[in-house]
Order: sequence, then structure tokens, then C-alpha cells
Amino acid sequence: MLLAETHFRLTNLQQRSGMLLLDALLGVFLLAGCEAEAPPATAVSLPSASPAETITSTAAEQAVAEMAVGLDEGLVNPGYVEKPDWFVNSFLDIREDVAEAAAANKRVILYFYQDGCPYCKKLLDTNLSQRATVEKMQSRFNVIAINMWGDREVTDFTGAATTEKAFARALRVMFTPTLLFLNEAGEVALRVNGYYAPHKFNTALDYAAVHNGSAPSFREYYAGIAPSPASGKLHSADASLTADRPLDRRDGERPLLVFFEQKDCAPCDELHLDVLQRPESRGQLARFDTILIDMWAQDPVQRPDGKTSSAAAWARELDVKYAPSLVFFNSAGEEVFRTEAYLRSFHVQSVMDYVASGAYLEQPSFQRFIAARADALEARGIHVDLMD
Repeated sequence: MLLAETHFRLTNLQQRSGMLLLDALLGVFLLAGCEAEAPPATAVSLPSASPAETITSTAAEQAVAEMAVGLDEGLVNPGYVEKPDWFVNSFLDIREDVAEAAAANKRVILYFYQDGCPYCKKLLDTNLSQRATVEKMQSRFNVIAINMWGDREVTDFTGAATTEKAFARALRVMFTPTLLFLNEAGEVALRVNGYYAPHKFNTALDYAAVHNGSAPSFREYYAGIAPSPASGKLHSADASLTADRPLDRRDGERPLLVFFEQKDCAPCDELHLDVLQRPESRGQLARFDTILIDMWAQDPVQRPDGKTSSAAAWARELDVKYAPSLVFFNSAGEEVFRTEAYLRSFHVQSVMDYVASGAYLEQPSFQRFIAARADALEARGIHVDLMD
């Protein structure tokens, strides 16, 4: 395979010349023959080519260009990507980590990554931007990040001292991301070589939290669950404003509701295809100017504060971590409220009513507001089902 051969030669050149730039380039190579839903991983270096093999600068540049073309739409070759702050800050004594997790009724996930890996970035940005996934991981697992090229000391399963890169090599970590789910005995209950889309990744979390890799196998378990993938679309039909509209120069005094979302997001699908289609939801939605923002897009947005930046930069500045997030602004362009959780119809409708009515100015406790709202609806003979 031409790209594989080129990759090995690039690796050999990196080892012999010490060019730091190639660290980022390694993350561009994508494995052939992967699942249809998305290339699952970034391949990592195997032993380098023989010393006799050489590659010119021009050839290297051409190879890098070819590999960059191989990225899926919407993916970029990143550099260092910050890990979530809820990952465990471990001393990398694996046996100790397993024991500590077991004492807390949890299991361990060893997350092998490399800088410059687009699918590591996609795992963190897409999968871990969904609050239900994060809550599931935090409640069931301790996640430990291991740089498969790193030099930090690791105490392995046998108690021997090694390094991150030697540990990864011993475990035959060939792709990034690779996730090893360890049970309470420190045995691998599930190994995920590469990127899983959110619906499959969540099923893997459910499986690895209780099973040990034997019967049923993950393949059998997944076939029995058969989770549905997200639509992969942004639901702009619920936006009354287009993305190029200056948000600081809107007509009227209606508050602004900004949906921060992403394409691969089942909760976003549920919000737009179910919750916001309810008559009560439509009535509440009509009280706002609405716009839908792709939280990872580089398209320019003219923000309510009068500044212009990319959508991704705006989301980052607002510290938007989850999709969907509903962020509300008053007519002066000031944020007044937001939601960052999975909500069903009553709560979504109540949030919109809380802002549109101006109740947030008089009642600072949203929970007291929704309790009073539920009582008022029940008094009118309208039953409130919090999970409907």
C-alpha cells in the first residue's frame, strides 16, 4: 500500500533527523478497509524502514499532501488537544489505578492517543461533547490518558517500570485512539481500536461497565442492542435567523436563542424532531429570534456583542462543552441563561418561558419557577409528565 510505505519512510526520516514537525504529520495517515461510518483510527508507526531507504523533501511534501487528502470531510490534522479536566490525573501505576477504581465501584479506561490524530480530536470533540456520554463515563470509569509516544514512567500490569511508548508497544497499540477497558482484576474486558461514532461508543461503555469480553462478546451484545446512529445533519429549519445575520442588529426586542449543536448528535435530533415539534414548544419558540450554530465550524459569526469570530471560537469563548446547548441572550446582547443537559419537552418549554416572560429577572431559582409552572398547569387540568 503506497501510503503505508510512505508512512514508514516518513517515520524513518523522523527518527534519523529528529524533525519535530513530523510528529504532527503522523496523525494524518488513515487506515484502509475501515468501517463505513467513519475511518476508525489513525495508524501509528511500526518499526521504521531500513537505513538504506531515503526520501527527499519534495517526496515528503507530496506524501503529506496525499495523506491530508485522505481525511474525511470536516476533519483536520490537529496538534496537541487538551484532555477533559475530569480525566484522572494518574501516576501511571496501572495496578494501583485499577484498585482505586474498583474501590469506587468503577473500572479503568486506558486511552492511548497521539498529538496530530484527527480521530482522537473527533472522539474528544464529538463524543465527549454529549453530556449523557460524559456522565456515563464519569460514573462508571476512571479514564487515564497515555501518550503512545510519551516518556512518562509507567508501572505496568506486572509491576515493572517502563515508559508510555514502551507500554503502548507491549500492548500492540497500532492505532489512535485505542481504548482498553479494564475490569476489576486488571484484565482487558474490551479493546476499542479506533474511533466509534457516538451511538456505538455509548454501547461500548455500557458493555465494558459490566461484561468481561467473553459471553456475550461485544459483537453479540451490539447486535442485540442495535443502537441507531444520529442523522449527521444540522436542523436549521428551527432557526428564524440565518448564520450570516448580524446578531447585534436584530429587529424588535425579542430575546435571542442560540442552539449550539453538531452534526453527529442524537440528542440534537431528538430535540428538533420531537421536542420542538410539540405545539406548546412551537408556541414558546415563536417568542424568540433563533439561530443554529455548528459549534465546531470555522464560518464567521457576527455575535450579539458586536464582535465577529468563527463559530468554534465563539463556542469556546462561551465555554460551550455540550451539544445541544441552548444559550439565551437579552436584547442588549447579554447572556441571561443556558441549558447544557438532556431535557424533555416540559423542561425545554419551561426554560423558554422562563426567559421569554422575563421571569428570570424576578425569580433567580429556575427550579422554583418550574415547580410553580407545573402546579399552575396541573390546576388547569394539564398533566405534567417530566419525561414526555
